[in-house]
Amino acid sequence: MPVPPPGSEGPLHALVQAIGSTQRVGPLLDQCLRDLSADQADGSHYFTPGDMVRLMVGAAVPRDGHKVLDPVCGSGGLLVESHRYVRERVELNPTMSLHGKEQHAHTSQVARMNFAVRGITAHVFPPGDSLAEPEREPHDIILANLPFNQRDWAPEDKMEQGARRSGPPLPADPRWPEEPPSRGSANSAWIQHIAHALAPAGRAVFLMADSVANSRQPVTRRLRERLLRDDLVECVIALPPRVFGHTKAPACLWVLNRDKSARPGWGVLDRRRQVLFVNARRAFEPVPESRARRLSDKNTALILTTLAAWRGLSEDGAAVAPYNDAVGWSRSCSIEEIADREYSLMPTSYAVEPPSPERDTRSRVEQLKLELADQFEQMRDLELRLLDVLEEI
Repeated sequence: MPVPPPGSEGPLHALVQAIGSTQRVGPLLDQCLRDLSADQADGSHYFTPGDMVRLMVGAAVPRDGHKVLDPVCGSGGLLVESHRYVRERVELNPTMSLHGKEQHAHTSQVARMNFAVRGITAHVFPPGDSLAEPEREPHDIILANLPFNQRDWAPEDKMEQGARRSGPPLPADPRWPEEPPSRGSANSAWIQHIAHALAPAGRAVFLMADSVANSRQPVTRRLRERLLRDDLVECVIALPPRVFGHTKAPACLWVLNRDKSARPGWGVLDRRRQVLFVNARRAFEPVPESRARRLSDKNTALILTTLAAWRGLSEDGAAVAPYNDAVGWSRSCSIEEIADREYSLMPTSYAVEPPSPERDTRSRVEQLKLELADQFEQMRDLELRLLDVLEEI
Protein backbone atom coordinates (compact mmCIF):
# COMPACT_ATOMS: atom_id res chain seq x y z
CA MET A 1 0.00 0.00 0.00
CA PRO A 2 1.24 3.53 -0.76
CA VAL A 3 2.34 5.59 2.26
CA PRO A 4 0.78 9.09 2.41
CA PRO A 5 3.33 11.93 2.61
CA PRO A 6 3.82 13.65 6.00
CA GLY A 7 1.18 16.27 6.79
CA SER A 8 -1.41 14.85 4.39
CA GLU A 9 -3.54 13.11 7.02
CA GLY A 10 -6.01 16.01 7.41
CA PRO A 11 -6.75 16.63 3.71
CA LEU A 12 -6.81 12.88 3.08
CA HIS A 13 -9.35 12.35 5.87
CA ALA A 14 -11.56 15.11 4.43
CA LEU A 15 -11.28 13.56 0.95
CA VAL A 16 -12.31 10.14 2.27
CA GLN A 17 -15.31 11.67 4.03
CA ALA A 18 -16.35 13.54 0.87
CA ILE A 19 -16.14 10.38 -1.22
CA GLY A 20 -18.00 8.43 1.46
CA SER A 21 -20.89 10.90 1.30
CA THR A 22 -21.23 10.50 -2.49
CA GLN A 23 -24.28 8.49 -3.53
CA ARG A 24 -22.77 7.16 -6.78
CA VAL A 25 -19.03 6.57 -6.53
CA GLY A 26 -18.71 5.01 -10.01
CA PRO A 27 -19.29 8.20 -12.05
CA LEU A 28 -17.04 10.16 -9.68
CA LEU A 29 -14.27 7.62 -10.19
CA ASP A 30 -14.78 7.71 -13.97
CA GLN A 31 -14.25 11.48 -13.97
CA CYS A 32 -11.15 11.14 -11.79
CA LEU A 33 -9.72 8.56 -14.20
CA ARG A 34 -10.38 10.83 -17.18
CA ASP A 35 -8.62 13.70 -15.43
CA LEU A 36 -5.72 11.46 -14.42
CA SER A 37 -5.41 10.12 -17.98
CA ALA A 38 -5.28 13.64 -19.40
CA ASP A 39 -2.56 14.65 -16.92
CA GLN A 40 -0.45 11.56 -17.68
CA ALA A 41 -0.95 11.40 -21.46
CA ASP A 42 2.49 12.82 -22.23
CA GLY A 43 4.08 10.05 -20.20
CA SER A 44 2.09 7.36 -22.06
CA HIS A 45 0.25 6.29 -18.88
CA TYR A 46 -3.14 7.09 -20.39
CA PHE A 47 -6.42 5.19 -20.16
CA THR A 48 -8.66 4.10 -23.03
CA PRO A 49 -11.59 6.48 -23.80
CA GLY A 50 -15.05 5.16 -22.96
CA ASP A 51 -16.38 5.00 -26.52
CA MET A 52 -13.28 3.06 -27.63
CA VAL A 53 -13.70 0.70 -24.68
CA ARG A 54 -17.30 -0.02 -25.70
CA LEU A 55 -16.25 -0.63 -29.30
CA MET A 56 -13.50 -3.05 -28.32
CA VAL A 57 -15.64 -5.07 -25.90
CA GLY A 58 -18.58 -5.10 -28.32
CA ALA A 59 -16.34 -6.45 -31.08
CA ALA A 60 -14.99 -9.18 -28.79
CA VAL A 61 -18.47 -10.29 -27.60
CA PRO A 62 -17.53 -11.78 -24.20
CA ARG A 63 -19.86 -14.39 -22.75
CA ASP A 64 -20.68 -15.48 -19.23
CA GLY A 65 -18.06 -17.92 -17.97
CA HIS A 66 -15.33 -16.60 -20.26
CA LYS A 67 -11.76 -16.12 -19.13
CA VAL A 68 -10.81 -12.54 -20.10
CA LEU A 69 -7.30 -11.05 -20.16
CA ASP A 70 -5.94 -7.55 -20.61
CA PRO A 71 -2.12 -7.79 -20.72
CA VAL A 72 -1.73 -3.99 -20.43
CA CYS A 73 -4.76 -3.27 -18.29
CA GLY A 74 -4.01 0.28 -17.11
CA SER A 75 -6.96 1.34 -14.97
CA GLY A 76 -8.86 -1.86 -15.84
CA GLY A 77 -11.45 -0.12 -18.01
CA LEU A 78 -11.68 -2.89 -20.62
CA LEU A 79 -12.24 -5.54 -17.94
CA VAL A 80 -14.83 -3.38 -16.17
CA GLU A 81 -16.71 -2.91 -19.46
CA SER A 82 -16.53 -6.66 -20.19
CA HIS A 83 -18.19 -7.32 -16.82
CA ARG A 84 -20.89 -4.70 -17.50
CA TYR A 85 -21.48 -6.01 -21.05
CA VAL A 86 -22.14 -9.56 -19.84
CA ARG A 87 -24.11 -8.51 -16.73
CA GLU A 88 -26.59 -6.56 -18.90
CA ARG A 89 -27.20 -9.64 -21.03
CA VAL A 90 -27.50 -12.33 -18.34
CA GLU A 91 -29.13 -9.96 -15.81
CA LEU A 92 -27.08 -11.63 -13.10
CA ASN A 93 -23.62 -11.15 -11.65
CA PRO A 94 -21.37 -12.75 -14.30
CA THR A 95 -19.29 -15.83 -13.54
CA MET A 96 -16.39 -14.49 -15.60
CA SER A 97 -12.71 -14.81 -14.82
CA LEU A 98 -11.08 -11.39 -15.26
CA HIS A 99 -7.28 -11.05 -15.35
CA GLY A 100 -5.24 -7.86 -15.72
CA LYS A 101 -1.52 -7.28 -16.09
CA GLU A 102 0.21 -3.92 -15.77
CA GLN A 103 3.87 -2.97 -15.80
CA HIS A 104 3.57 0.14 -13.61
CA ALA A 105 2.87 -0.40 -9.91
CA HIS A 106 0.89 2.82 -9.31
CA THR A 107 -1.36 2.11 -12.32
CA SER A 108 -2.09 -1.44 -11.16
CA GLN A 109 -3.20 0.08 -7.84
CA VAL A 110 -5.65 2.27 -9.75
CA ALA A 111 -7.02 -0.86 -11.47
CA ARG A 112 -7.53 -2.63 -8.14
CA MET A 113 -9.36 0.41 -6.79
CA ASN A 114 -11.52 0.54 -9.92
CA PHE A 115 -12.62 -3.07 -9.43
CA ALA A 116 -13.16 -2.67 -5.68
CA VAL A 117 -15.36 0.43 -6.05
CA ARG A 118 -17.60 -1.43 -8.51
CA GLY A 119 -17.70 -4.69 -6.55
CA ILE A 120 -16.06 -6.63 -9.39
CA THR A 121 -13.90 -9.66 -8.66
CA ALA A 122 -10.78 -9.52 -10.82
CA HIS A 123 -7.19 -10.64 -10.43
CA VAL A 124 -4.52 -8.02 -11.10
CA PHE A 125 -1.10 -9.65 -11.30
CA PRO A 126 1.91 -8.09 -9.57
CA PRO A 127 3.51 -5.38 -11.75
CA GLY A 128 5.58 -6.85 -14.54
CA ASP A 129 6.23 -7.04 -18.27
CA SER A 130 3.63 -9.18 -20.06
CA LEU A 131 6.02 -9.85 -22.96
CA ALA A 132 8.63 -11.38 -20.66
CA GLU A 133 7.11 -14.85 -21.05
CA PRO A 134 4.16 -16.59 -22.74
CA GLU A 135 0.80 -16.69 -21.01
CA ARG A 136 0.50 -19.87 -18.98
CA GLU A 137 -3.19 -20.48 -19.73
CA PRO A 138 -5.38 -19.90 -22.81
CA HIS A 139 -8.02 -17.17 -22.69
CA ASP A 140 -11.41 -16.88 -24.36
CA ILE A 141 -11.17 -13.10 -24.75
CA ILE A 142 -8.11 -10.84 -24.90
CA LEU A 143 -8.47 -7.05 -24.99
CA ALA A 144 -5.58 -4.60 -25.16
CA ASN A 145 -4.79 -0.96 -25.85
CA LEU A 146 -1.20 -1.73 -26.77
CA PRO A 147 1.79 0.64 -26.67
CA PHE A 148 2.69 1.56 -30.25
CA ASN A 149 6.21 1.05 -31.63
CA GLN A 150 7.63 0.15 -28.22
CA ARG A 151 11.43 0.00 -28.42
CA ASP A 152 13.86 -1.94 -26.27
CA TRP A 153 11.11 -4.35 -25.36
CA ALA A 154 13.54 -7.27 -24.99
CA PRO A 155 16.64 -5.94 -23.20
CA GLU A 156 17.54 -9.47 -22.15
CA ASP A 157 18.17 -10.46 -25.78
CA LYS A 158 21.84 -9.50 -25.61
CA MET A 159 22.38 -11.72 -22.61
CA GLU A 160 20.55 -14.57 -24.33
CA GLN A 161 22.76 -14.24 -27.40
CA GLY A 162 25.83 -14.46 -25.18
CA ALA A 163 24.40 -17.53 -23.51
CA ARG A 164 23.89 -19.15 -26.91
CA ARG A 165 27.52 -18.62 -27.82
CA SER A 166 28.96 -19.91 -24.54
CA GLY A 167 26.46 -22.48 -23.27
CA PRO A 168 23.69 -24.82 -24.30
CA PRO A 169 20.93 -23.40 -26.56
CA LEU A 170 17.91 -21.88 -24.85
CA PRO A 171 14.49 -23.42 -25.50
CA ALA A 172 12.57 -21.83 -28.39
CA ASP A 173 9.79 -19.40 -27.47
CA PRO A 174 6.46 -20.96 -28.53
CA ARG A 175 5.03 -17.55 -29.37
CA TRP A 176 7.24 -17.17 -32.46
CA PRO A 177 8.14 -20.65 -33.70
CA GLU A 178 9.11 -19.54 -37.22
CA GLU A 179 11.10 -16.34 -36.64
CA PRO A 180 11.58 -13.96 -33.70
CA PRO A 181 9.95 -10.52 -33.85
CA SER A 182 11.95 -7.38 -34.50
CA ARG A 183 13.76 -6.01 -31.45
CA GLY A 184 13.35 -2.49 -32.84
CA SER A 185 9.58 -2.49 -32.24
CA ALA A 186 7.33 -4.64 -30.05
CA ASN A 187 4.33 -4.38 -32.39
CA SER A 188 4.73 -7.84 -33.95
CA ALA A 189 5.75 -9.34 -30.60
CA TRP A 190 2.50 -8.16 -29.02
CA ILE A 191 0.40 -9.59 -31.85
CA GLN A 192 2.08 -13.00 -31.63
CA HIS A 193 1.93 -12.96 -27.83
CA ILE A 194 -1.84 -12.39 -27.98
CA ALA A 195 -2.45 -14.94 -30.74
CA HIS A 196 -0.54 -17.61 -28.82
CA ALA A 197 -2.65 -16.99 -25.68
CA LEU A 198 -6.03 -17.53 -27.39
CA ALA A 199 -8.21 -20.54 -26.60
CA PRO A 200 -9.41 -22.74 -29.51
CA ALA A 201 -12.47 -20.51 -30.05
CA GLY A 202 -10.89 -17.39 -28.53
CA ARG A 203 -11.19 -13.84 -29.79
CA ALA A 204 -8.87 -10.87 -29.36
CA VAL A 205 -9.38 -7.16 -29.98
CA PHE A 206 -6.49 -4.73 -29.79
CA LEU A 207 -5.30 -1.37 -31.06
CA MET A 208 -2.29 -1.29 -33.37
CA ALA A 209 -0.39 1.35 -35.32
CA ASP A 210 -1.30 1.69 -39.01
CA SER A 211 2.20 0.76 -40.15
CA VAL A 212 1.76 -2.88 -39.10
CA ALA A 213 -1.26 -3.30 -41.39
CA ASN A 214 0.54 -2.14 -44.52
CA SER A 215 4.29 -2.13 -43.92
CA ARG A 216 6.35 -3.59 -46.78
CA GLN A 217 9.13 -4.55 -44.42
CA PRO A 218 9.71 -8.30 -44.96
CA VAL A 219 9.42 -9.29 -41.27
CA THR A 220 6.08 -7.48 -40.86
CA ARG A 221 4.72 -8.75 -44.17
CA ARG A 222 5.58 -12.32 -43.23
CA LEU A 223 3.78 -11.87 -39.90
CA ARG A 224 0.60 -10.83 -41.72
CA GLU A 225 1.02 -13.77 -44.07
CA ARG A 226 1.25 -16.21 -41.13
CA LEU A 227 -1.82 -14.71 -39.43
CA LEU A 228 -3.83 -15.08 -42.64
CA ARG A 229 -2.45 -18.54 -43.33
CA ASP A 230 -3.73 -19.57 -39.87
CA ASP A 231 -7.04 -17.80 -40.65
CA LEU A 232 -6.80 -15.76 -37.45
CA VAL A 233 -7.68 -12.28 -38.76
CA GLU A 234 -11.42 -11.62 -38.65
CA CYS A 235 -11.74 -7.84 -39.00
CA VAL A 236 -9.55 -4.73 -39.26
CA ILE A 237 -11.07 -1.29 -38.62
CA ALA A 238 -9.33 1.92 -39.66
CA LEU A 239 -10.06 4.38 -36.84
CA PRO A 240 -10.29 8.16 -37.05
CA PRO A 241 -7.12 10.04 -36.14
CA ARG A 242 -6.92 11.88 -32.81
CA VAL A 243 -9.70 9.98 -31.05
CA PHE A 244 -7.35 8.74 -28.32
CA GLY A 245 -6.38 12.11 -26.88
CA HIS A 246 -2.79 11.04 -26.14
CA THR A 247 -1.55 10.57 -29.72
CA LYS A 248 -2.18 11.79 -33.26
CA ALA A 249 -0.81 8.58 -34.77
CA PRO A 250 -3.35 6.80 -37.01
CA ALA A 251 -4.34 3.37 -35.75
CA CYS A 252 -6.43 0.34 -36.60
CA LEU A 253 -8.49 -1.94 -34.41
CA TRP A 254 -7.63 -5.59 -35.08
CA VAL A 255 -10.04 -8.44 -34.35
CA LEU A 256 -8.62 -11.97 -34.24
CA ASN A 257 -10.83 -15.05 -34.06
CA ARG A 258 -9.65 -18.66 -33.86
CA ASP A 259 -13.01 -20.01 -35.05
CA LYS A 260 -14.87 -18.02 -37.73
CA SER A 261 -17.18 -20.88 -38.65
CA ALA A 262 -20.96 -20.80 -38.22
CA ARG A 263 -21.94 -22.62 -35.03
CA PRO A 264 -24.59 -22.65 -32.26
CA GLY A 265 -24.21 -19.74 -29.89
CA TRP A 266 -22.34 -17.73 -32.50
CA GLY A 267 -22.99 -16.38 -35.99
CA VAL A 268 -24.94 -18.16 -38.72
CA LEU A 269 -22.48 -17.22 -41.48
CA ASP A 270 -19.31 -19.18 -42.16
CA ARG A 271 -16.56 -16.57 -42.51
CA ARG A 272 -13.54 -18.84 -42.69
CA ARG A 273 -10.83 -17.55 -45.07
CA GLN A 274 -12.53 -14.14 -45.18
CA VAL A 275 -11.70 -10.79 -43.56
CA LEU A 276 -13.94 -7.79 -43.02
CA PHE A 277 -12.44 -4.33 -43.55
CA VAL A 278 -14.16 -1.25 -42.13
CA ASN A 279 -13.00 2.24 -43.11
CA ALA A 280 -14.10 4.37 -40.15
CA ARG A 281 -11.53 7.11 -40.73
CA ARG A 282 -14.25 9.79 -40.85
CA ALA A 283 -16.51 8.27 -38.17
CA PHE A 284 -15.91 10.84 -35.45
CA GLU A 285 -17.46 13.93 -33.92
CA PRO A 286 -15.86 16.98 -32.27
CA VAL A 287 -15.86 17.24 -28.50
CA PRO A 288 -17.94 20.34 -27.56
CA GLU A 289 -15.89 23.38 -26.53
CA SER A 290 -12.69 21.59 -27.47
CA ARG A 291 -10.47 20.83 -30.44
CA ALA A 292 -10.47 17.17 -29.48
CA ARG A 293 -12.35 14.39 -31.25
CA ARG A 294 -14.21 11.31 -30.11
CA LEU A 295 -15.59 8.24 -31.80
CA SER A 296 -19.06 8.75 -30.25
CA ASP A 297 -21.66 6.17 -29.28
CA LYS A 298 -23.43 6.56 -32.64
CA ASN A 299 -20.35 5.64 -34.68
CA THR A 300 -19.44 2.88 -32.22
CA ALA A 301 -22.88 1.34 -32.73
CA LEU A 302 -22.58 1.65 -36.53
CA ILE A 303 -19.26 -0.24 -36.56
CA LEU A 304 -20.57 -2.96 -34.25
CA THR A 305 -23.77 -3.35 -36.31
CA THR A 306 -21.68 -3.82 -39.47
CA LEU A 307 -19.48 -6.44 -37.80
CA ALA A 308 -22.47 -8.30 -36.31
CA ALA A 309 -24.24 -8.42 -39.70
CA TRP A 310 -21.09 -9.75 -41.38
CA ARG A 311 -20.79 -12.45 -38.69
CA GLY A 312 -24.48 -13.30 -38.95
CA LEU A 313 -24.76 -12.56 -35.25
CA SER A 314 -27.95 -11.40 -33.56
CA GLU A 315 -28.97 -10.57 -30.02
CA ASP A 316 -32.12 -11.35 -28.03
CA GLY A 317 -33.49 -13.66 -30.73
CA ALA A 318 -33.87 -10.87 -33.31
CA ALA A 319 -33.57 -11.65 -37.00
CA VAL A 320 -30.02 -11.51 -38.37
CA ALA A 321 -29.46 -8.29 -40.30
CA PRO A 322 -28.21 -8.83 -43.87
CA TYR A 323 -24.67 -7.77 -44.69
CA ASN A 324 -23.71 -5.96 -47.89
CA ASP A 325 -20.46 -4.22 -48.78
CA ALA A 326 -20.82 -0.43 -48.58
CA VAL A 327 -18.64 1.75 -50.81
CA GLY A 328 -16.18 3.71 -48.70
CA TRP A 329 -17.30 2.00 -45.48
CA SER A 330 -16.91 -1.80 -45.46
CA ARG A 331 -15.84 -4.67 -47.66
CA SER A 332 -15.51 -8.42 -47.16
CA CYS A 333 -12.44 -9.93 -48.85
CA SER A 334 -11.08 -13.42 -49.35
CA ILE A 335 -7.64 -14.36 -48.11
CA GLU A 336 -6.64 -15.00 -51.73
CA GLU A 337 -7.43 -11.40 -52.69
CA ILE A 338 -5.48 -10.11 -49.70
CA ALA A 339 -2.51 -12.30 -50.68
CA ASP A 340 -2.53 -10.72 -54.14
CA ARG A 341 -2.02 -7.34 -52.41
CA GLU A 342 1.11 -8.44 -50.54
CA TYR A 343 -1.02 -9.35 -47.53
CA SER A 344 -1.94 -5.73 -46.81
CA LEU A 345 -4.47 -5.39 -43.98
CA MET A 346 -5.09 -1.66 -44.39
CA PRO A 347 -8.89 -1.12 -44.56
CA THR A 348 -8.56 2.07 -46.62
CA SER A 349 -7.07 -0.04 -49.44
CA TYR A 350 -10.21 -2.20 -49.68
CA ALA A 351 -13.15 -0.08 -48.48
CA VAL A 352 -12.22 2.78 -50.79
CA GLU A 353 -14.13 6.05 -50.76
CA PRO A 354 -15.71 7.26 -54.03
CA PRO A 355 -13.36 9.37 -56.20
CA SER A 356 -13.18 13.08 -55.38
CA PRO A 357 -10.42 15.72 -55.27
CA GLU A 358 -10.57 15.74 -51.46
CA ARG A 359 -10.36 11.96 -51.28
CA ASP A 360 -7.41 11.82 -53.73
CA THR A 361 -5.45 14.33 -51.65
CA ARG A 362 -6.26 12.52 -48.41
CA SER A 363 -5.25 9.16 -49.90
CA ARG A 364 -1.94 10.54 -51.08
CA VAL A 365 -1.20 12.00 -47.63
CA GLU A 366 -2.08 8.65 -46.00
CA GLN A 367 0.21 6.81 -48.41
CA LEU A 368 3.10 9.17 -47.72
CA LYS A 369 2.62 8.74 -43.96
CA LEU A 370 2.71 4.96 -44.31
CA GLU A 371 5.84 5.11 -46.47
CA LEU A 372 7.55 7.36 -43.92
CA ALA A 373 6.57 5.08 -41.02
CA ASP A 374 7.90 2.13 -43.00
CA GLN A 375 11.24 3.88 -43.51
CA PHE A 376 11.48 4.65 -39.78
CA GLU A 377 10.80 1.00 -38.95
CA GLN A 378 13.53 -0.16 -41.32
CA MET A 379 15.95 2.37 -39.80
CA ARG A 380 15.27 1.01 -36.30
CA ASP A 381 15.94 -2.55 -37.39
CA LEU A 382 19.14 -1.53 -39.20
CA GLU A 383 20.35 0.31 -36.10
CA LEU A 384 19.84 -2.78 -33.92
CA ARG A 385 21.59 -5.06 -36.43
CA LEU A 386 24.56 -2.69 -36.52
CA LEU A 387 24.75 -2.69 -32.73
CA ASP A 388 24.77 -6.50 -32.72
CA VAL A 389 27.64 -6.52 -35.22
CA LEU A 390 29.62 -3.99 -33.19
CA GLU A 391 29.25 -6.14 -30.05
CA GLU A 392 30.85 -9.09 -31.85
CA ILE A 393 33.91 -7.13 -32.97
